[in-house]
Amino acid sequence: MAPVDHAAVKRTVEDTWDASVVPSLSELVRVPALSPAFDAGWAASGHLDAAVAHVREWIAARGIPGAKLDVVRLPGRTPLLLVDIPATGGGSDDETALLYGHLDKQPPVGGWSEGLGPWTPVVRDGRLYGRGSADDGYAGYAAITAIEAVRAHSGAHARCVVLLETGEESGSPDLPAYLEHLSDRLGRVSLVVCLDSGGGDYERLWLTTSLRGMAGMDVRVQVLDQGQHSGIVSGIVPSSFRVLRLLLDRLEDPATGEVLVPELNAEIPPNRVAETKAAVEAVPGMVRGSVLLSEGVQPVTDDEVELALNSTWRPTLSVIGADGLPLPADAGNVLRPFTTLSLSFRLPPTVDADAALRAVEQRLTTDVPYGARVTIEHSEAGPGWNAPDTAPWLRAALDDASADVFGSGWRTMGLGGSIPFMGLLHSVYPDAQFVVTGALGPDSNAHVPDESLNLGFAAKVTTAVSYVLDAHARR
Repeated sequence: MAPVDHAAVKRTVEDTWDASVVPSLSELVRVPALSPAFDAGWAASGHLDAAVAHVREWIAARGIPGAKLDVVRLPGRTPLLLVDIPATGGGSDDETALLYGHLDKQPPVGGWSEGLGPWTPVVRDGRLYGRGSADDGYAGYAAITAIEAVRAHSGAHARCVVLLETGEESGSPDLPAYLEHLSDRLGRVSLVVCLDSGGGDYERLWLTTSLRGMAGMDVRVQVLDQGQHSGIVSGIVPSSFRVLRLLLDRLEDPATGEVLVPELNAEIPPNRVAETKAAVEAVPGMVRGSVLLSEGVQPVTDDEVELALNSTWRPTLSVIGADGLPLPADAGNVLRPFTTLSLSFRLPPTVDADAALRAVEQRLTTDVPYGARVTIEHSEAGPGWNAPDTAPWLRAALDDASADVFGSGWRTMGLGGSIPFMGLLHSVYPDAQFVVTGALGPDSNAHVPDESLNLGFAAKVTTAVSYVLDAHARR
């Protein structure tokens, strides 16, 4: 097989992004396709279905020879778009390159800048603003564009399957069932490309080599059947808040934030420490500069490497919600009957998330102070992921893309967030190579106001995926 014309591939990708991707992606931004965790009535609202239909229509109009498009629906579960494209240029149909993204979105939240809004697409200074533009609506467009560019210039790719789910922002609860349901159709997956990630700057290609797992729950401590006058019962009845605070101290050192449960900790592999140091050296200030702290607030350490390892390989606890606590303006002199806190743990990539969840629940419910009643509600866990070693053919493809497209060497680093699908895929396809990358940068504002996609960088990432698909078929 003759090598694909890389320069022509790059031009095709750029032209497709300008002429076709940006207009269609802009319309996708308008769809308020909230993830099910944020829209209990998602089935009735139809927004997830609308997002799937919109992207399906765009892909179908591309007219890729032999492509099969299928909206897969299991009863009671969110829809999934599957695009099956046969091999070309000598690539094999006996193996699969699986390209992943998602179409569900985070809530809109307030505080968007003047002229911007979550469902109003705005192109400004080379960026597309709007919820879901960068996380992760562009992924399906990038995957299809990369495949098209390879095919347009006599390149090669194995059979490609593009899988776009609609529950990722809710922890991908439906994906295990879909993976089992689609196992025969997916075939032998030897390459996974995930476009739901990013890196420390826009100057180079970044690969994510690890993702933290997650565990979460709502824990309720109850001491009374109804609130009572605090002046009468305080000193007799223990405060539910104080009991919960004591329980939390079993999980986390309140002075340092260190998670104290052994099942939630793991040894950091030496190669991940080395790559973290290399990433920080390549982009000084990358970690510290990615967070806007309130005036006068300092990070937990001044060591950037330690900050990076804290956020990628060490467990953390965040209290993300509460119940039983009235607003200050509504608070009376009442000893409240209960306190509920929503706990969110991020777990090292190699930790067993289910075992971690069980260990936390045991610590919260055993020998509870004063015999207070503890109830665990709405618990969930998702696996982390640690990438396999990079194969020589993939390393060479990434070197080529970095030189031709970015002009800077590629870097690798862990990501503190969770994409449960990667851990699930790795367990099902342990011999596959993984390219977890994407267009999210330090100022993409995923999950918060002013989310935006750097369009030039997204096109470059798309071109790099073309290189990888061609190299995978020729290896």
